[in-house]
Amino acid sequence: MTTTESTETVPPQSVPELPADLEAGLRRLKLAAVRRTAPEVLSRAKLQRWTPEEVLRTLIEAEIAARDASNAVARLKAAAFPVAKTLDTFDVAASSIPQSTFDHLASLEWIRAQANLAIVGPAGTGKSHTLIGLGIAAVHAGHKVRYFTATDLIETLYRGLADNTVGRIIDTLLRADLIILDEIGFAPLDDTGTQLLFRLVAGAYERRSLAVASHWPFEQWGRFLPEHTTAVSILDRLLHHATIVVTDGESYRMREANHPRKERPKQQT
Repeated sequence: MTTTESTETVPPQSVPELPADLEAGLRRLKLAAVRRTAPEVLSRAKLQRWTPEEVLRTLIEAEIAARDASNAVARLKAAAFPVAKTLDTFDVAASSIPQSTFDHLASLEWIRAQANLAIVGPAGTGKSHTLIGLGIAAVHAGHKVRYFTATDLIETLYRGLADNTVGRIIDTLLRADLIILDEIGFAPLDDTGTQLLFRLVAGAYERRSLAVASHWPFEQWGRFLPEHTTAVSILDRLLHHATIVVTDGESYRMREANHPRKERPKQQT
């Protein structure tokens, strides 16, 4: 902002209301932030002798900031994260994820490149925390994100089969820049569920970013994907353009349970 610096402020009681025609016009144009801030901005501009450009810039910046904040709230709600976990609260030093890898993921460049992320490792080693933290960071960076557990995703797609809307559901999901699939392999899939997962992965391939987490190493995905050829096809598309992270170590939850409360480390999932 290039508005004139001044220590003068406008007392609240001296801020006049906007003329009715301007109020109505701004309301019609849905410029809520401009309508809300204009009286004080105009009063300050008159007192501090701002140029017309400074007034206009201030009002436009207020409207943009308000809309960005509103859109971020809407994207967070649409993402459907089960909990709020951020990258700032992830203890990289206590994890098995290299700092350089974490920094690359946090840059979100892989999302802009329509690349994928695959995290495998035991329970409690930071997989879900990493996925959700990256998802929330992506939302605040302006990306559309959708979170599912694998079980919830397959149930959603199965409902689409029942009313012949599965194609429409997948098309809607692919409007997101990042689709997060957590807990892959917690429950085995039947042939139909495997085919549904393949349709989503194939639809996203080189078009959208997928971020997945599983406690099963890739060579053991046949344990919950019953058809070998489809399992190979899923992994082929998922891992072609992917950052692969393998976590290990003791579960953070178990480690926390073994520490006195005042010494407990940050919880990660």
